[in-house]
Amino acid sequence: MRKTALSIVFLLIATLAFAQTQTGKASFYADKFEGRPTASGEKYKHSKLTAAHKTLPFGTKVRVTNTANNQTVEVVINDRGPYVDGRVIDLSKSAAEKLGFVNLGLADVKIEVVDAGDGKTSDTPRPIGQVAVEEKEFYDFEIERNKPTGFGVQIATYQELVNLMRLTDNLKKSYQKKVTVQVKVLNGVKYYGLILGQFSTRSKAESFRDQVKGKFPDAFIVEFNRL
Repeated sequence: MRKTALSIVFLLIATLAFAQTQTGKASFYADKFEGRPTASGEKYKHSKLTAAHKTLPFGTKVRVTNTANNQTVEVVINDRGPYVDGRVIDLSKSAAEKLGFVNLGLADVKIEVVDAGDGKTSDTPRPIGQVAVEEKEFYDFEIERNKPTGFGVQIATYQELVNLMRLTDNLKKSYQKKVTVQVKVLNGVKYYGLILGQFSTRSKAESFRDQVKGKFPDAFIVEFNRL
């Protein structure tokens, strides 16, 4: 393994905002998943209007529009996925029925955030991935490229490096655990998964996940060997 030590100073100026909507293919859960736990801990029920998304926080409500027939449905994100190229959301079967594509299997959709999970609903869609940056922020990191083993707890996934850096700095001070960043490219978009700890067994990782659930309700277990 080759180690590269880098001293990186980031100067971040301006307010960054990304696309107001997300588009792509939608799929829906097969019947075999009925009653199985989702990444949030909730059990999947086809009768509930829920969905899986790769990055949006659990509890986020999104409006999904079938662009072929203009039918819409609002669902709550409670799971992770779908991890198939080109697919942006995996809907419960009842949500797929409301969009009219159960017999087709897939649909072209548009996704808009209508409630970011703060308890204040809004009829106006909100941007996905908007972030405000202080006028000047400096971070100094030493970076090592490695191949972790065992299990970790993924705290969050970001597109914005500024959010990643802020949280990494806080996590190192609060938990004294190794922080690993996984770089992923999905549908041509780069994401950064922030993983805390390297545990030898799943049970140890689960214990730590339960410890941080209060602050990071979206936290879930990852097995490094499968990433």
